[in-house]
Amino acid sequence: MTKKTFFLFLSCLISGMTAFSQDSLSVVKWDLQTCLDYAKKNNIQVNSARLSQQTSQQELILSKGSALPNLYGSATQYVNHYHNEAVYGSGNYGLTSSWTLYQGGYIKSDIQQKNVEVERVNLSILQQVNDLTLQITQYYLNILLDKETIVYQQNVVATSKAQVEQAKKRLDAGSIAQKDVAQLLAQLANDKYTLVTAENAQRQDLISLKQLLQLSATTFDVITPDTIISKKAVDNLLNVQQTALMDRPEVRNGELYVKSAEFGLQKANSGYLPTLTASGFAGSSYQGAGSGYFTQLNNGFNQQVGLSLSIPIFTRKVNQVNRAEAKINIDQAKLSLRDTKTTLTLTIEKAYINVVNSQNQYDAAAEAFKYNQETYRVANEQLKVGIVNMVDFLQQKSLYTQALQQYIQAKYNAALTIEIYEFYKGTPVKL
Repeated sequence: MTKKTFFLFLSCLISGMTAFSQDSLSVVKWDLQTCLDYAKKNNIQVNSARLSQQTSQQELILSKGSALPNLYGSATQYVNHYHNEAVYGSGNYGLTSSWTLYQGGYIKSDIQQKNVEVERVNLSILQQVNDLTLQITQYYLNILLDKETIVYQQNVVATSKAQVEQAKKRLDAGSIAQKDVAQLLAQLANDKYTLVTAENAQRQDLISLKQLLQLSATTFDVITPDTIISKKAVDNLLNVQQTALMDRPEVRNGELYVKSAEFGLQKANSGYLPTLTASGFAGSSYQGAGSGYFTQLNNGFNQQVGLSLSIPIFTRKVNQVNRAEAKINIDQAKLSLRDTKTTLTLTIEKAYINVVNSQNQYDAAAEAFKYNQETYRVANEQLKVGIVNMVDFLQQKSLYTQALQQYIQAKYNAALTIEIYEFYKGTPVKL
């Protein structure tokens, strides 16, 4: 290999590795809907529930199969040897079938119960998706809050740096004391610390969101929407509660739980009733020492059909206990449904209170931020010309920073509470 060829190959290899490295480090940026869609397909808990759904489907197939007749084939072949050294073969062949014609309604009730269980598993998947949706929305909004906090805090740090530089010039001119510069430097250090804290919070919230998404990419980020809705008309609490009680999967799941338990009682009651089974057999055999093989099979072909009736007379209290336990299961299911409805109703009421309070807090925080921002602007201008003392200026800056943090927090908290409350009435989450 010539040197020219070698260096050409090396150059291509390095270029390829560089391209791969840049591709692997490319930032994956998703909006909220993309996050939700990805989580629904890839979240481990949701996929585990889907596997449970498949198991329920198989159990339903098995239950339906119990209403059908079975059919077994048998074949036995012998080699016979006697003292006279004669060796010949013999064999038996047959088909056996049985069919449960009546079992006190057990099979029908079992199929109905398995159908209900399949529906319940489907509703459980919806419940998990709903819970996952709210968790992802919360983390997504937390990241947006972190991002806006970082932007504002970067501006604060930049302003603090400018104030320090200006103060140093005034110190050189002898118009302010060294203590004033030291106070501004301390404030700058504190602003930088607040910025680092906000950046760390963003990293932690991104990790939490990636964990929910089961996303391994280390360069994941979210897209900031153009607007965040923090003010919206609040629907009537009673209407939202009634809608949720009719449509939410946890309520429908609880109702089907009661229905499933009722089918369980029907199955238990079937134990008191007789079972009627039909059976049949068809087969033949041959002995090698006799006439021809097919002649023997034809002559020996026989069929048998029968009915078997089993009547429970005394089952050592098995049926009695099964029935009592089935009734207990119904009562437990009804209590669980009542608890689900009560919990959901109170959760929605809490969500309603949260959305009303958060919007009021947002209004108050926005107003406070507006006035503190203007006051801080004036104080900053006064600082430039030296007509405000450092203590008053730093106090005003502290009030501005506090109002800024409260405003951002209130803004995204109001947006989150709106999404949660509307989600309970069936409105999809959308930023």
